[in-house]
Amino acid sequence: MSLALVLALAACGDSAADKLARARQELADMELAAARVDLASVLAEKGDDPAPLLMLAEVQLRLGDGDGAAATAARLERVAKTRPEVRQIKAEAALLKGDPTTALALVGGDQAPAALRIRASALLALDDNVGALAALRQGAAKGGDARLLADYARFLIDAGDLAGADQQIAALQKARPDDLDGYLLSADVAARRGRYDAAHMTLAKAAGRYPRIPDPLLARATTYDLQGKLDAAVAMTAKAAELAPDDTRVRDLQVQFASMKGEWEKVRALLSRQEKTFDPISANGLSYAEAMLRTGHPEQARAMFHRALTRSPNNPFSRVMLAEAQLVVGDAASAYTTVLPLAQSVLAGPREIEIAAKAAEALNRPDTAAWRARLVAANEGTAAKLAGEGQAALAREDWQAAVAAYRQLLQLGEDADVHKRLALALSHSGQPTEAIRSADRARALRPDDPDTVYVAGLVRVRGGLDRTTGLALLRQATEAAPGNVVFQRSLATYGAQGGG
Repeated sequence: MSLALVLALAACGDSAADKLARARQELADMELAAARVDLASVLAEKGDDPAPLLMLAEVQLRLGDGDGAAATAARLERVAKTRPEVRQIKAEAALLKGDPTTALALVGGDQAPAALRIRASALLALDDNVGALAALRQGAAKGGDARLLADYARFLIDAGDLAGADQQIAALQKARPDDLDGYLLSADVAARRGRYDAAHMTLAKAAGRYPRIPDPLLARATTYDLQGKLDAAVAMTAKAAELAPDDTRVRDLQVQFASMKGEWEKVRALLSRQEKTFDPISANGLSYAEAMLRTGHPEQARAMFHRALTRSPNNPFSRVMLAEAQLVVGDAASAYTTVLPLAQSVLAGPREIEIAAKAAEALNRPDTAAWRARLVAANEGTAAKLAGEGQAALAREDWQAAVAAYRQLLQLGEDADVHKRLALALSHSGQPTEAIRSADRARALRPDDPDTVYVAGLVRVRGGLDRTTGLALLRQATEAAPGNVVFQRSLATYGAQGGG
């Protein structure tokens, strides 16, 4: 028996007033499916009453049900057409249905924070990050709208501006201390900084406040994964599955962790029904492709990874997996060419170097011995240890430690990725001139890589040096990788600071 039916049967003896009160509490507790059942029952009994209709629309919008919200808005128009919320509901419903242009037309010149939030979301859907940022800033200045503040914080997190996100999260927590988004965003920022204990503490509070939804548990599973605690991540996902077994986010984490544990038949079983609808560069698409490789279907895997790398040429996972698939099917020449950009890096791990070594050996290349020697060194871990120290230092914002680690790495040989990461650390540590020098060296080593172009622009605008060139480089990177959200939002953020 479905949960909705159980709730409906349990509610049969309650009055409409009881159901409405319960729905209010369920909405406050983010138990949205239960609230939808109670509100539908109230409306079936009382007819088109504006108060429960407005609540139902909010529930439907939060659930992502654009069609349902549009239908509820039509009912509201008949009984409360003059209420400003009706137009906002119609606009957000249109947005959920994939029509941002109609959403913009519906909110029009409405300056209410809720309308500005919808306008920002519609502009983001139209790839207008500058306009979206302006709407978010305008709405935040008005204050009081928790959902807008949460959206603004997410925008800044995606732009890499964690300090700016902190400000919006603080404003959100002040406006609504127990808001779910406030807990989740605060924990996200803490985890990105490597402050895992703080993230878990915040998420434990969230689970105590919202005990019947999976969101805090899923966030804790992700945090455990970032810590490298795979068994704890799996256990936390299992707890989330007890609350919401049909939640796609639960399944996605189950797939991710099964992949990490090498449970490839389980991955295929979880994803087989979606094979024809995968985005090749999605996490599930890549996991399914690897499952095909590991379960004896290398030709299919090679085709999948080739599509993924074509869509996202700078994705190192797609590149190394394509090389491995090419090697398995006997195409050593293609495998060598594919893996070479990764294997040549100072940051290359044993996996990339081993593929290069095997491909070189199959081709009887004269550099086979050199690759084997590099593999021995990689397994000894000197470069990997320094790279790990640098990445950990970046995460915890210990800029001087990151600078030290990456400078030591450069003593092992020049590398674009090392220069790029060193530039970021130098920029944060207040050394803009040195940061630009390192970023420009990365760009010289890899001039066609959007990442090196982006970092060269970022350290300029962040350091206040050569802003015009910096913005031009950010635009160049964004044009070269139009799907990169970080590039888009960084350009919007820095482009809005004083023109340019």
